[in-house]
Amino acid sequence: MEKGIRMFLEGLGTAVSPAELRHTPKLVAKAFSEELLSGYAAGSMPRLSPLAEAPPNALVVVRGIRFVSVCRHHLLPFQGEASVAYLPGKKLAGFSSVARLVEALARRLQIQEELSEQILDSLEKALSPRGCACLLEATHQCMTCRGARQVASRVATLRVRGVFEREATRRREVIALLHPAVSGSGAPR
Repeated sequence: MEKGIRMFLEGLGTAVSPAELRHTPKLVAKAFSEELLSGYAAGSMPRLSPLAEAPPNALVVVRGIRFVSVCRHHLLPFQGEASVAYLPGKKLAGFSSVARLVEALARRLQIQEELSEQILDSLEKALSPRGCACLLEATHQCMTCRGARQVASRVATLRVRGVFEREATRRREVIALLHPAVSGSGAPR
């Protein structure tokens, strides 16, 4: 990785002095492998182990899960918040394990739309809920620093499955809980 980063920097030509960038390849390689893309490390995927107690017939919502990911198209970070909900079937998971799942999946080369799908796939596989939903809101540096250069823009993606997909009343309920501003104004803030 360091060699590739060094080659990338050399591609800039004489714009930056090699002395100024002496440690950069090592630092960039470490930042990507140990932090930004740590979701690829062995054992980085947390297990959504079901809890011993019987689940109540109540909707579970975990909001405000901060995440950072890297756009696989431009290799620039995007960061934001996830809100994850599920209506338990016969299994219940700990709240922290839901947050750790989002973190592990986000720390990979991603696009936001697929990240929400992967979160729901993992919930369904581990818990077999009657329904699940995921709202992601993020600021993308590939849109704020380049391209459209819209520094205040945020991207929201919402994905629902199961009863939330089939039943309009349940869908409205979960959307209102995922992000209260969505149900009041019709659009995320």
